[in-house]
Parts: sequence; structure tokens; C-alpha cells
Amino acid sequence: MRIVPGLKDGVSVTEAVRLLAQSFRLAGVESPEADARALIGHALRLTRAQLVSQSGRPLEARETAALSMLAARRLNREPASRILGRKEFWSLTLQISPDVLDPRPDTETIVEDALDFVARGGRRMETLRILDIGTGSGALLLALLSELPNATGTGTDISPAALEIARANAQNNGLAARCAFVACHIADGVQGPFDLVVSNPPYIAHGAIPALEPEVRAYDPSIALDGGADGLDAYRAIAGEARRLLARGGHLFVELGAGQEASVRALFTNAGLSVRAARADLGGTARSLGAAFAADSGSKPGV
Repeated sequence: MRIVPGLKDGVSVTEAVRLLAQSFRLAGVESPEADARALIGHALRLTRAQLVSQSGRPLEARETAALSMLAARRLNREPASRILGRKEFWSLTLQISPDVLDPRPDTETIVEDALDFVARGGRRMETLRILDIGTGSGALLLALLSELPNATGTGTDISPAALEIARANAQNNGLAARCAFVACHIADGVQGPFDLVVSNPPYIAHGAIPALEPEVRAYDPSIALDGGADGLDAYRAIAGEARRLLARGGHLFVELGAGQEASVRALFTNAGLSVRAARADLGGTARSLGAAFAADSGSKPGV
């Protein structure tokens, strides 16, 4: 029995795309056409433009065999980005591995929020210091460094293997000279202050992980998902470190899980932070929460 019905030697590139997309759709894959094109391009070593220009050429036996193997992995709900070993995030191509979270478009909301804050203050060209807590692949830190030419940054992660991926991504994107990576819990191993602190922390309640989509629960590292009994453990830790980490006029931005805005807002407020309105992602979910120390809360004036 063929893994993808109808996929055989001699079918055209266009027909192969159709057959894979059909199988993916029936299996409940979220982006069947996009994933089909990505996997076929990878198997045939064709760019997007070449997939179009060579749409009518027939597949050879070795190509069909390679494509069948990739399709089987996707039908087992392994994300296409993990099969390819890379993911586009912001304007960057990032290497990913089983040791890091698969960067998602929703997380770009944090980058947008932080850059808007910098732009409002007219600080884009300043020598800002950035901290990315739980950096994983380095997605947030590297995206910000790519937009802020004089900024430097530090990424922390509890996983040394994740930090190796982040270092490789910094090197591959020409940003290694402006950042460093530290293995530690939250920010135990770094010294502030920082002008921007960003984080996409683990925020899934432990008991909710089995109900996640298979692409997430089976392939993202659990350490990057599990936020404790209520999903808020990392936010508590970040709130406790905020005063030490934030510079005068500095700002903190964290990614939120669905329905977490009120809880995280309360944690940050109780820590003495002044919290802004959350920024929604493209799906309308409150995704980025920004906070700073209010002018009357001590030595750190608000923004």
C-alpha cells in the first residue's frame, strides 16, 4: 500500500503536490498545500520558483522514494519545519532541532510590540541591551538584533543543547558578534540592567499538555511547554527578577497563552510593575504583554 495514494514514478511535480496535499488534508494537517510544496521542494532540491517552472516534469523513482519517506513523517504529524530542520521567523531562517521550540508566527507579536516601544522612544539607533529569557532557537533575540543595528543581547536557556542551536543561528544570520548565550534558569547567570527584556516562556499548564495538537505535544521539547500546575511558574520567576534586570526606562515583554492575560497582569502588578494593554496576534488572541516599573515605584521610572 502506498503511503500517499497515487504517488508513483512518472507523476508530474504539480500532480505530486496535489496528491500530498490531499493526503495531508485528510489527515488533519493544518497547512496541507504549503507543507506539500515545502516537502516536495526539499526532496527534489527545487526552489519555489523552480517548482513552478518545472511543474510538468515527471518524478524519477529516487525522487518518489524520498518524497514518500518525507510524507510519511508529516502524516505522523511531525511538523514540516522539523522535517526540513529550519523555520522562517521574522526575516530570518532559523535552524531548529528536537531541543528547541518550533518558532511560530504568533511569537512575532512580541517582536512587533518591542520594536514599537523602541520606535516611540526614538531609540532605534541607541546601544540598547536586550535579554531574551528562555531563548530556545534564539528567535526573539535575533529578530530584535536584526532590526536594531547598535543593540547587543544575551539569551538564556536552561538547556545547553538549545543554546548550541541559538549560537548557530546567530552565526548563520551574521549576528554572533552582538550576542552571547548563557545556560541558566531564567536569568540566574546574567547581570543587568537591560533596556529590553523579552520572553516566550513555558506557559502550558502541566495537565493540559496531553490535549495539545500532536505537532506540539510530540515534537516540541516538554521543558519549553510545561509551565507548572497552572502554567504560570515562569511568569512568577520573571516577575521576581524584573527589578534586578530592567534598566531605567526599560521594558519587559512576554508572550501569553490564550486566556492568561488577567493572571499574568496580576502577577506583574503585584511585583510593582505598571502593565500595558496586551497586544493581540493576527488571530485576535492577547499575545504580548508589556510592563515597566512605574515612576513612583522606586528607582526605576516608567516609560
